[in-house]
Amino acid sequence: MPQGLTDVLEEWKCLEKEYQHAQETHRMYLQKLDEISKLQNNCSSSIVSQQRRLKEMSHLVKKCSKGLSEEDAKSLDEIKQKMKTRSNAFFEMEAFLPKKNGLYLRLVLGNVNVTLLSKQSKFAYKDEYEKFKLYLTVILLIFSFICYFVVSYRFLDAILNFLLVWYYCTLTVRESILITNGSRIKGWWVFHHYVSAFLSGVMLTWPDGILYKAFRNQFLAYSLYQSFVQCLQCYYQSGCLYRLRSLGERHNMDLTVEGFQSWMWKGLTFLLPFLFFGHVSTVTLRLCAAALVTFPQMNCFVCIKNNTVMV
Repeated sequence: MPQGLTDVLEEWKCLEKEYQHAQETHRMYLQKLDEISKLQNNCSSSIVSQQRRLKEMSHLVKKCSKGLSEEDAKSLDEIKQKMKTRSNAFFEMEAFLPKKNGLYLRLVLGNVNVTLLSKQSKFAYKDEYEKFKLYLTVILLIFSFICYFVVSYRFLDAILNFLLVWYYCTLTVRESILITNGSRIKGWWVFHHYVSAFLSGVMLTWPDGILYKAFRNQFLAYSLYQSFVQCLQCYYQSGCLYRLRSLGERHNMDLTVEGFQSWMWKGLTFLLPFLFFGHVSTVTLRLCAAALVTFPQMNCFVCIKNNTVMV
């Protein structure tokens, strides 16, 4: 038998053994998946049962909380404290179990299971969300700078506004997935991204004309400043969250936000003037937009262009 054919046969036998091993590994994998699915269903039903019984128990505790001796009242207080910790424990457990998507995710993705099964996967997705926000904020900062100081074309404005629409829509999807995986994102935080996506869509479809040109520079200046402040906030809050997570004072799935929360006090002094000016700019921009829409026939507008005010 030729040497080349002998090598081929030996290689094929080796491949056959590896193939059999791969088949066996895959069979065990499917078996474990079935077992995991059954465990998930059992765990979910147990949690639902426990939560229902805890509600019943809380009603019973309220009914019998009057006219107790000191010892009985102390025992009842211990039960109340344990009930509170039990609720938090159920929240942590549910974060690793499949659950039905909310209305928004069902409309966008369908009934796909988006629950990540390991802490590493959850944290990696959350970290990727943070990087996505930071990178897009830097891109928006550069784009706003170019549109405000370098060129003045409606086509480039449309690209910037389309980027804003895509950015905020993508944030809402990612945040909904993070909420499903146990991130404690506040409702106002997600809602203000819905509003931002809608308003960016308004800017995208706003026809070019006198009113648009009157509002354009103010919007670009605000977008430029907002992106700059968001970069500062992201840098500052990332450091705060890292320190607080290391001390065990914050949850691993907590996010940086474009606003203020109680855990941000320490070391916030340098950021306060930027935040204050940003909120004042937001109010001014809203008043200007309302005036342009309400009194277009007067042709009275403020146009920040070449550092002059036109009336």
